[in-house]
Amino acid sequence: MSGVRGRCLLISSEKPLFSLLQISDLHFGPPYLDKTGEALLHIAPQLKPDAIIVSGDLTQRAKREQFVAAAEFLKRLPNVPRLVIPGNHDVPLYRVFERILRPHSLYRELISEDLNPVLRIPGAVIAGLDTTAPLMAISNGRISRWQLDACEKVFHDVPQGTARIIVAHHHFAPAPDYLRDSSMPRSRRAMTRFSEWKIDMILGGHLHRAFIGNSLDFYPGLRRDRGIIIAQCGTTTSQRGRGREREKNSFNFIQFSESTISITHYMFFHASNDFQAVSQHTFVRGTITPES
Repeated sequence: MSGVRGRCLLISSEKPLFSLLQISDLHFGPPYLDKTGEALLHIAPQLKPDAIIVSGDLTQRAKREQFVAAAEFLKRLPNVPRLVIPGNHDVPLYRVFERILRPHSLYRELISEDLNPVLRIPGAVIAGLDTTAPLMAISNGRISRWQLDACEKVFHDVPQGTARIIVAHHHFAPAPDYLRDSSMPRSRRAMTRFSEWKIDMILGGHLHRAFIGNSLDFYPGLRRDRGIIIAQCGTTTSQRGRGREREKNSFNFIQFSESTISITHYMFFHASNDFQAVSQHTFVRGTITPES
């Protein structure tokens, strides 16, 4: 990993096959920051992503006006394929009757009918998993066996060389810092199956601070010849950053080439009123080796 500062970076000399803009935890409602949102809308077209990934928590309290604002914001992003999944804040918390009987009704109406979407772009298959659990776990999330079975079918006939990516709001591994958030229950079961499917990368949010690493840091016994890259995104447009990203905003820009996977981590700077690249992470595809 190396520190950098700049607006838009191509971090591999090899021509990218495709690129992804990963944003998360927008939290439309009281925590949303207009200035940061406008800065994201400004830089997104400059990056020229081939697809946009939104890994949950579009709203703060799953209210209609918050979903409307989130939907309008998404329309202003570059007109490229996108994959959006809900987070725990996109399920009503205090409206108990609604949470029990129709927890995703507003999300389905205003954002997407599909809670477990699949996005196929040249060079990649990306599967989104709805890890919200309105009845069991408001915060930590859950992933069901039927979701894993359905996901396995998605990747069953994917050609060799095609990137295999999972997107989930909740995390399968804790951030490597002092906050020590609990991972989803039965995360190891899911990670074992992801390894069997030769998943290249997992994208997530929820933690409100970013970290980029490898599954072997947390599950050393699973497929030691490979590992899975984990790219957690901080909160991109809200004031709810935590840990080292307290009161900060960030997103990830990911580029796949034939031989490498490169991730640029961007943070918002109030002094310049824009997002700037602050670190680069490059992995050799199919191995656990990071390049500096």
